[in-house]
Amino acid sequence: MRPLELYIHIPFCIKKCKYCDFLSGPASEGERAEYVESLCRKIRSYAELAKAYRVATIFVGGGTPSILEAEQMKRIFAAMGETFQIEAAAEVSMEMNPGTVTKEKLNVYKSIGINRLSIGLQSADNKELAALGRIHTYEEFLLSYYMAREAGFQNINIDLMSAIPFQTRESCEKSLRTAAELKPEHISAYSLIIEEGTPFYEKYGEGKNAADLPDEDTERLMYEDTKRILQEYGYHRYEISNYAKEGYECQHNLGYWERTEYLGIGTGAASLIDNRRFMEGGKPEELSISDQMAEYMFLGLRKMKGVSKQKFAESYGSSMETVYGTVIEDMKEKGLLEERGDYVLLTERGIDISNYVMSGFLGTG
Repeated sequence: MRPLELYIHIPFCIKKCKYCDFLSGPASEGERAEYVESLCRKIRSYAELAKAYRVATIFVGGGTPSILEAEQMKRIFAAMGETFQIEAAAEVSMEMNPGTVTKEKLNVYKSIGINRLSIGLQSADNKELAALGRIHTYEEFLLSYYMAREAGFQNINIDLMSAIPFQTRESCEKSLRTAAELKPEHISAYSLIIEEGTPFYEKYGEGKNAADLPDEDTERLMYEDTKRILQEYGYHRYEISNYAKEGYECQHNLGYWERTEYLGIGTGAASLIDNRRFMEGGKPEELSISDQMAEYMFLGLRKMKGVSKQKFAESYGSSMETVYGTVIEDMKEKGLLEERGDYVLLTERGIDISNYVMSGFLGTG
């Protein structure tokens, strides 16, 4: 049986954040109930496909999955358990937002097998949280975090964001240290991207209201501070934006970067099965060998350990040097890639301009 990652999408939230371009939004209790029933039917519809797989990881994302009632989450997990063979040691993650969980919900999450929580903090500064359009304060986050610990969760991720409106280098450092001192097992640290179609794009896109945002030099310092401070607290960087205590790397994300097959269930969820990529309800796109090799490179290079030349050759029947030798040598000469034994990986400078490096592997396979 082949390993499979399951992604379950819950597209609901209390209020959409101003920077968010995910498929999510507010909905009535009735609409949420209808969606859950439809989602359970969809999960069960994969009974035949499920026979070929063992589920290695599950990730329930959104939106805000924790907006659902405890019984609704129970039904979703019952449908997965009836349909798929889930490994006993599977990593089972769920995103939650402060202010949307109760002790009852957390106890139910534990009872149905959720063993990893990802909590969206973003900032420990209430002014910055308000500017982002978050529905919670830092104090409400802290209450949710401690409730999760009391419920027995021993694998928690905290999301943090930098380069956000009104943030200074000092307030960014305070958020990093405040989060790290709580000793979560994992911290995801992202820089704000102003996406088209969001309220933030209307306000800040194309250089508007630039005075509200940190300038490029400050953003760069925040980026350097993040690496230094989290390392100081014992977090190792295993992917461009992700830091973990030893042994707590997110297995679901690692599988994605290593092109493990995944099945996305729920509105707008994406899947990769048999080298065919498709959105729920959409037409599958067959990935050519060239596409697969390019994905192996630009997804795998997000990991600090890089990509394996041996695995590349075993997967695609050609050596990495034969397919990408010219690109790799060019990037090595520029100080952006290096080789360590079997692995090709980004240098520190390469990490800083990773999008440029990864673009070199598109259309060259």
